[in-house]
Amino acid sequence: MRIPKRYGESRNDSCPFCDKQALAKNKQGLLVCLAHKETNLPDIKCLCGSWLDIRTGKYGPYFFCINCGNINLKKGLEMLEYSKKKQEKNNPEKKEEIQKPKISKTNVSDKPLQKKEKVHYKKSKDEFIVDTGKYDNFDYGIE
Repeated sequence: MRIPKRYGESRNDSCPFCDKQALAKNKQGLLVCLAHKETNLPDIKCLCGSWLDIRTGKYGPYFFCINCGNINLKKGLEMLEYSKKKQEKNNPEKKEEIQKPKISKTNVSDKPLQKKEKVHYKKSKDEFIVDTGKYDNFDYGIE
């Protein structure tokens, strides 16, 4: 049994940024909502390493890779998230710098922080092991 299409249901475009109904086109030619009319998608790298081009066809926007061919818009946006995660893993220094609190020079003392240390002596002469307590409940084999 065939059910006919109703008015307006044949094509519902959504904004790739916020999933609201798309009403306008941005500079790249993507259908977006009014709030994202001035925003553009950043350059996206494919999993093979080449750059993706944004194209618009009969069935909506899609990405094109030189090596892989046509890629669905949804899969291309997933590649954007993947590339962001990959950049965060490659640059952990920048992430740590942001999270570290700033300490003024007046509060910093000249003495380094001292950890609680345990010294265990073995039966033979001049052998000792310093335990910094890094691993709790760990048997170092020292009696």
